[in-house]
Amino acid sequence: MEEPPRLRARTWVEACLLACRSAGVMATVLARGDADAGIVLLKWRRPDGSGGVLSPFTTLAGERAWRLAIGGQAPVAEADVDVYWQRQRDRDPDLWVIEVESQTPWHPLNEPLEGGAEVDDPAIAAAALFKR
Repeated sequence: MEEPPRLRARTWVEACLLACRSAGVMATVLARGDADAGIVLLKWRRPDGSGGVLSPFTTLAGERAWRLAIGGQAPVAEADVDVYWQRQRDRDPDLWVIEVESQTPWHPLNEPLEGGAEVDDPAIAAAALFKR
């Protein structure tokens, strides 16, 4: 059985950044990996600096989903989040890391989060960030 064609990592990253820009959410690339086949981690950062890291995995049904690799029970300090993704990058130099500013974890392309966690509407997340 042939596997379906994969989307290039660079194209996927560009789509995430565009989705964030469209929603008015700040996002930036912290680490560039292999343009064709690099894995992507999403670092979510709250306004207070705490946050976590969303990591992709494949479900039993063969679908891609995301889980909180760090910061799952409660957001953790940004220094701990940075140590986590930098350690992962040391193991895999092809790894991409995108930082998304949001009060709660959400996926820019609305891919599912493990455990059925609700994905926030990006517009609501953006409004919360810039609320005075």
